[in-house]
Formats: sequence, C-alpha cells, structure tokens
Amino acid sequence: MYPKIDFLYLSEPDMIDAGVLDAARCVSVCEETFSLLGKGDYLMGGANHNNHGLNIVFPKETKFPNMPVAGPDRRFAAMPGYLGGRFDVCGNKWYGSNHANAQKGLPRSILTMMLNDKDTGAPLALMSANLLSAARTGAVPGVAAKYLVNKDAKTASVIGCGPINKACFAAIMTQLSGIEKVVCFDVFLDKANEFARWIEATYHVSAIGVDEAEQGFRDADVITVAASRLKPLHFKDEWIKEGAAILVSGPFNTDESFLTNCKIVFDHTPLQEAYVEDAVASGNKEAYYSGVIGGPFYRLIDAGKLPSLADSTGLGDVVNGVKPGRESAKDRVIFIACGMAVFDISWGFDLYKNAIDKGIGQSLNLWEKPSQA
Repeated sequence: MYPKIDFLYLSEPDMIDAGVLDAARCVSVCEETFSLLGKGDYLMGGANHNNHGLNIVFPKETKFPNMPVAGPDRRFAAMPGYLGGRFDVCGNKWYGSNHANAQKGLPRSILTMMLNDKDTGAPLALMSANLLSAARTGAVPGVAAKYLVNKDAKTASVIGCGPINKACFAAIMTQLSGIEKVVCFDVFLDKANEFARWIEATYHVSAIGVDEAEQGFRDADVITVAASRLKPLHFKDEWIKEGAAILVSGPFNTDESFLTNCKIVFDHTPLQEAYVEDAVASGNKEAYYSGVIGGPFYRLIDAGKLPSLADSTGLGDVVNGVKPGRESAKDRVIFIACGMAVFDISWGFDLYKNAIDKGIGQSLNLWEKPSQA
C-alpha cells in the first residue's frame, strides 16, 4: 500500500452518519478507555506522558499589530496521545477557542481530530471534532454514573445548561433507567427552561428550569456539573443529600467540609498529578489552581487535609476492580473529569472504523510518492 498515502476526511455530517451521537456506544468505548488508562496502556504529552495538552495563551498586550491578545476563553491547544488495546493508534485533537465566536454564529471552540498510524506517522483520518469532543466529554461522566451513582436514583440535576452538559446528561441517562425528575439550573433562566423542555421531549420525564443554584443541588441523587468558566460556581455542603453523586466536568468550588467528607474519584490520578506539576512550574500555584477543575482538591492536598493524589482513586482503577468506587448507598461521591486526548482517540477511532465499513467520508491523497523519500 505504501508509498502512496490516502486518508479519510470526515465532515460533521459524516461524523453524524458514522454514529458520533450514539451516547450508549460512546459510554462503552470510554469505559474500555478507562480500563486501558488503569492498566497504563497509553501515552499523552509531556515528559511525564500525562499532560492534558499544550496551550497557546495570548498576552494581555503586544507590540505586534497582528498578534491576538487575551480574551475570555481565548487560546489554541494541541492534545496528542497514543492509546493501546484494540485501538493501537496515535492521534491529536487540535482546537482554537474564543468566547467571542458567538458573535459570528460560531461555537466557542472549533475542533479537528487527526488519527495517525503509530509506526509510520501516516495520517489515517482527519475529522470534524466538535461533536466528537462533546460526546466523549459527556461519556466520561456516563461511565462514572455506571460505577458511582446509586442504581435507584430518581432525581437528577443539570448544573449549566449548555451543549456539553447536554452530552453529559444524554450519556448519564444511558446508565440510569429510574430517573423521574430533573432540575435544570443556569444563571440564564431561559437556557434552563429550554434545557428542561428538551429533557421532557426526549426522555418523557418531569423537568423544570431554575436560576438559583441551591434549587439545582438540593435533594438530587445525581448532579452533572458543566458550568461556564466565565460564571464562577459555588455550592454548599448542606445542599448535598446523603447518597448523592456529583459528576463534575467543569470548574466549581464548594465548602471544605464537603470535600473532606465525601468519596472522591478522579478520572485519572496521573493526569491530576501532571496538573500539579504544571502549577509548580508556573511559579504561581494559587493562580494556576484557580483555572483548573481540580484546583479545590489540590489546595486541600497541599494543606494535608486530603490524601495525596498517588493515594487517591482513579476511575480506571474502579473499572478494573483494583480499587472500590462507591462503598455504601449513603456515601456522597464526587467525580472529577478534566478531559484527556485518549478519549478523543478511542471514540474517533471507533467512528473511523464505522465510516470505513459504511463507505462514509471522502478519501484525500497526501501523495502518490513522497518527493523526499
């Protein structure tokens, strides 16, 4: 087949045809990925092989007229990785983000995903990745719901009513058949009401929209958090009922009394350790902690009020039966997900294989014969 190289291009409509919106399948693939993480059959960026990715963050001021300056959620990021198991492939998610995109009718982030042969580096597929990324972001708490939420859960809360939490809720619902009532919180009530209407139409359960955070947290058996980085979120210990599970996919803060009196499960503890390494290297740990999802935990670990990350529980260990997840129906459990390229790789690879089997997408030619061989 070599030296000629062709690769597959998948547009967003192609990705939909290939099954990117299949939440149940995505949860299954992400559960498989967690197992590989727990076994160590993966690589990500950085010298520690566990970095979330590499960001370009723009300066507040610049003397260069064409260089972008800092703005809300404005950055570029590359998230490379290798995943073993049946995937056995390398990949990189690349995205640019800018909150001002909404003024142009665009999503906040625009993402693409490239899969590459692990041996030659040859491209296998280039795909639209907004729906891919949202689906895998949602599927991660979907896996957590399978292992950490009480199976008789009847009430759910959605904290932050944007597209990411829609993917999270869809994935969580593949694992919880007993949900009867959903409360949707957003600082913008119209968004909360719109989300509630979608839930009622899609899942035929009772749903209401609220714009007071306490209403969103109280009395819920399972809570999915994916609030905006631009709107700081704080919930109180007293709002969280016995036996509740909080599945966190976005920034938050809460009372120290809650974090020191709940069961904590991280997506992957080496990833969290890499965040702390980056915080130390930044020279301003406190500022760094304020910008990452795990920040509230890192502060308490530094203060000796929580076990070290090395002694903490990752979901891969729970999936593999190495460590327990929920140990009692009365446990209050919090799950922290920060996002990893290996999930984009696994879900992207699965969709790539689907596309090939179904004849979806466009074949593009890199070269017939390389000029520099």
